[in-house]
Amino acid sequence: MRGTNRVEGLWSSWFLNSDEYMGNLAADREWLSPVSRYPHSTTPTSVDTHNSDSARTSVLFVCLGNICRSPLAEGIFDHLVREAGLDDRFDIDSAGTGAWHVGERPDARAAMVATKHGVELGSRARQITSDDLDRFDYVIAMDRENLRNVSRMVDSSDSDAEVHLLREFDEEDGDEVPDPYYGGASGFETVYEMLHRSCQTLLERLKAA
Repeated sequence: MRGTNRVEGLWSSWFLNSDEYMGNLAADREWLSPVSRYPHSTTPTSVDTHNSDSARTSVLFVCLGNICRSPLAEGIFDHLVREAGLDDRFDIDSAGTGAWHVGERPDARAAMVATKHGVELGSRARQITSDDLDRFDYVIAMDRENLRNVSRMVDSSDSDAEVHLLREFDEEDGDEVPDPYYGGASGFETVYEMLHRSCQTLLERLKAA
């Protein structure tokens, strides 16, 4: 089970295994200001399908442990893509920045709310790797902490991946998708609604790109 001090956990050896990368993470633990300040994040209106060598657009959703928010986002986005008949245009996956839950199924509460809405969650938790930054056109983070950590990975690589906060695409006011892990089932329903709204807009923007 993940520790109660999750922020400190990200800076521990549970996070990415590279000693050099860990040094970069420890160098600056200050929160960055609004999304527009993130070097790899653009506004929703400027989303681009930049991988011109492929007819498919690849999207990776990222949260902390990859058992609550990001697998839900993956499942919802996949569901919307299939409903739109666009299966042949997208590759979709999810991952976590931490390694606590690697190999586990999504949280039972996430699976329950997904089933309620007709969404399937078939993934198992895994940790994001540097290879993901070469594989995916877009890396979509659930909150600023994970956005910052993924952005640091991009900075230390030659990746062209675009990194965004998911709620950049939420037409209702909001900034981050809160982690429902320590709450009750109702929190997962609230998170589901945020994810669904945001994924709908993200899909529309990518279709139009």
